[in-house]
Amino acid sequence: MSEAHHEHESAIKSPKQLIVAIAAGFIVPIIIIVLLVQFVTTHKKVGAGSHAQSAEAIAARIHPVSDDGFTFKDASGPRPLLAGEAIYNSTCTACHATGAAGSPKFGDAGAWSPRIAQGYDKLLDHALHGIRAMPAKGGNPDLDDVEVARALVYMANKGGASFKEPEVKAAAPAADGAAAK
Repeated sequence: MSEAHHEHESAIKSPKQLIVAIAAGFIVPIIIIVLLVQFVTTHKKVGAGSHAQSAEAIAARIHPVSDDGFTFKDASGPRPLLAGEAIYNSTCTACHATGAAGSPKFGDAGAWSPRIAQGYDKLLDHALHGIRAMPAKGGNPDLDDVEVARALVYMANKGGASFKEPEVKAAAPAADGAAAK
């Protein structure tokens, strides 16, 4: 026979080798799977004397994450009104700290005196409804009218005015009015 006939020989030359190869083909993957399952399922067991299974340890592990550092607020409850300085720092300082777009700079008595001469009511109207480049409520529509008035008084008083802090009018509870009828 020629050499071409020997090119197609396999590594398995006897029936015994065939049986061993088939058995190894099934047994080796099964052993690997069993070892992987054992590796994945074994974990450090809690031994006697450990506190890992105490009620306190379990409660610490399963407590809601939202309980850490959050303060829940009643969305339907009344919103606390901020002071004039807080409103100035959060909303008004963007323009009034630098005098942007012709706004009177904070604490500049010369810039505030012509405006103060117009009177508190006129200044409050401008602050609430806007004037020239200034948008209504300083561009923050979430502000309450009292908060805008407080910010106006804070800025104007630092510019030389002597306006009085606006009072918050208490809303009459609807339940009391209904009960009186």
